[in-house]
Amino acid sequence: MAFPTETVYGLGANGLSTEAVAKIFEAKGRPSDNPLILHIGHIEQLDTLVLEVNEMATILVETFWPGPLTLVMKRKPGVPDIVTAGLDTVAVRMPDHPLALTLLQSVNLPIAAPSANRSGRPSPTRASHVKADLDGRIDAIIDGGATGYGLESTVVDVSGEEPVILRPGGVTQEMMEDALGFQFEQNRSINLTEEAPRSPGMKYRHYAPNTALVLTTGLEHTNDVLHELKRSGKRTAVAVIDEWRERVTADVVFTLGAGADLHAISSNVYRVLREVDDVVPNVDVLVFQTFVDKGLGRAIMNRLNKAASNV
Repeated sequence: MAFPTETVYGLGANGLSTEAVAKIFEAKGRPSDNPLILHIGHIEQLDTLVLEVNEMATILVETFWPGPLTLVMKRKPGVPDIVTAGLDTVAVRMPDHPLALTLLQSVNLPIAAPSANRSGRPSPTRASHVKADLDGRIDAIIDGGATGYGLESTVVDVSGEEPVILRPGGVTQEMMEDALGFQFEQNRSINLTEEAPRSPGMKYRHYAPNTALVLTTGLEHTNDVLHELKRSGKRTAVAVIDEWRERVTADVVFTLGAGADLHAISSNVYRVLREVDDVVPNVDVLVFQTFVDKGLGRAIMNRLNKAASNV
């Protein structure tokens, strides 16, 4: 069943049952070589899933759990291969949402839970998004209203000597560097030929609306692109910060939040990517402004770049 977290809605099943987890892949139409994240409600459960919680992992757990941070560590044999795509590592997190924690603590099981959407679609940030994608394909939806961050968790591999960010999210590189006391490199490469990615969101096309998506840099560039699209007869929508609302010309204008509030902006990205398909009629192109590739802006741009690409 689907349940809310502080990031997006997850589609959960017993993470220790191969049969249950297989139903997640079936409902989503998800490739089997795309690993899942196990969600836990008690810190003690971590020791039952991973071989070692090293000092680096311990600091990150103590600093950011519960919260939007997923840690990739060497797994124990009891974790089903279907969860890890056959890798020797497993991704684990403890969400920071009262309904999610209540569910996890009540069942007292690790729950495998990717985003509760059809594979490739924008992730759901409201129960209505889940229903639109998965109605009739899953057993239940827990409606917790709109999610907070609106983007999936940060995924960081701590199985080696230095952390490697596999997917940026709400816990930024800068925040982790402050907690750990040292700087490390951001992993920007995505190996499309890798048999099994080490994290969700690395290999396959994600987050994309059916409407064509174009990314623009700055107000002038945004208006230039909108003007050219209008000249070619295209019906346009544009997604911009609040301050630009009256300064852009399009058939439909989506506002994302104040320019200085990246948290608000991140919470609205998937909403806009869904509404341009499901709510607004006959839009040919969505023009979406870009953000500085730093801090939470890095997570926003990671999702937008993948949504606008062919992979």
